Amino acid sequence: MAIVIKIGGSNLQNSNSLIKVREVVAHYNQPVVLVVSAFKGLTDRLFSIISNPHTTKKEVSGFIDELCKRYQPILEGQFSDGEIRDHVSKVFYQRLDKLEELLTAVRLMGEVPDFIEDEIVSSGERFSSLILAGFLRQTGLDYSEALPEEIGLITDGEFHNASVDLVKSVVNLKKAFAGNRSYVVPGFYGLSEEGKTTVFGRGGSDYSAAVIAACLEAESLDVWKDVDGYMSGDPVILESPQQIENLSYSEAAELSYFGAHILHPRTVEPLKSAGIPIRIFNYKQVVRGLLPFTRIEAHPVYDPRVIKSVTSSDGFGTLTLRGPGVGIKPGILARVTTELDRNRINIKSVITTQVAISLLLDEKDLALASEITKSLNIHGIDAVDNAGKLSLVAAVGEGILEEPGVAARIFTAVAREKINIRLTSFGASKVAVYFLVNRDDRNLALKSIHNEFFNHPKN
Repeated sequence: MAIVIKIGGSNLQNSNSLIKVREVVAHYNQPVVLVVSAFKGLTDRLFSIISNPHTTKKEVSGFIDELCKRYQPILEGQFSDGEIRDHVSKVFYQRLDKLEELLTAVRLMGEVPDFIEDEIVSSGERFSSLILAGFLRQTGLDYSEALPEEIGLITDGEFHNASVDLVKSVVNLKKAFAGNRSYVVPGFYGLSEEGKTTVFGRGGSDYSAAVIAACLEAESLDVWKDVDGYMSGDPVILESPQQIENLSYSEAAELSYFGAHILHPRTVEPLKSAGIPIRIFNYKQVVRGLLPFTRIEAHPVYDPRVIKSVTSSDGFGTLTLRGPGVGIKPGILARVTTELDRNRINIKSVITTQVAISLLLDEKDLALASEITKSLNIHGIDAVDNAGKLSLVAAVGEGILEEPGVAARIFTAVAREKINIRLTSFGASKVAVYFLVNRDDRNLALKSIHNEFFNHPKN
């Protein structure tokens, strides 16, 4: 039974990163599948350069030169085996040439077709897997690169936010990874049945690793980060957050969704039915060996405080439809949400009352969503309001709905600081309570709730 390892982009930055990865995999005395992200910052750069399809020839060439300068020291300085170095360099420049061709095609067309966008933005992972597989092989480890298109990682074909077809992929992957050897796989993307590259959304390499773990019925999914696993709050904001040793799948999913950037929110999806645990390690603490900071599994471990962590995320806004009976008139919500979906505007949450419907959206989508909704001229909507510069604050823990008084303590802690809550949801999740506050109040709300549950005499 294999173990699947995930190495994130924050741990892939330069030549020294290869040595660190070697130290990580040296702890495993069995075949592993190593899933890798792009080197830090590269995917953002790829998205940036295609955000303007009218990029000039000089800008494209400059970007390719930038990649050469970044990777050349690694290719020239970290490969002592000439044969392996020549192979890795040859394939690297082939892939770099293909990337330049795609960027040139975008420049000439003046637009970015979906299938080309996904091919471009997944390029960084292919560079990482190629280089890491070669480096590990020259150090005496039996690693080979395995691309999703070679192993048959089949998706549903949706561009930009694909899902893996587990039924079709499981047979392919078990066959591809048969044998007593290890592999390096680029994360973030799979292949549609038509042979098109489709990515899993930003941060989707975690999801790639989870899917592969599920298909192989892995012993565990080991995720190596640059932090000590999940904490009771953000250490950048809070003075003394506590480490969380155990989380349920649900708790981890909600913390990820609401802003704790340890895992991609979809990571737990493929692992639930198989009951495969996720173990979180710190790349900077590799001397600890295989002692995880946080373990995530099916069976919940209840905390006496109930709340295990408080987290937040920014960039939210609300679109509110107002009118007498707007919340109960049939068809109003359906017409608005259908039109927003048609324009690829994601609705995070919906809260209705008799006289208002509030949609939680990304702040960047507010203006367009407001314009679209007003253009529908729906009878019964008297006004369309929007509010931006909001932050979402969430408290997460198993038993949050069952334990009397938990919600009261959360909201009392916020009220104590005279913070106005703009919108709240209680009961939509079995393990989370969330609410919106003005962005300027976010840190104070987090501190007050954390103090209430982790530094309070009751605890």
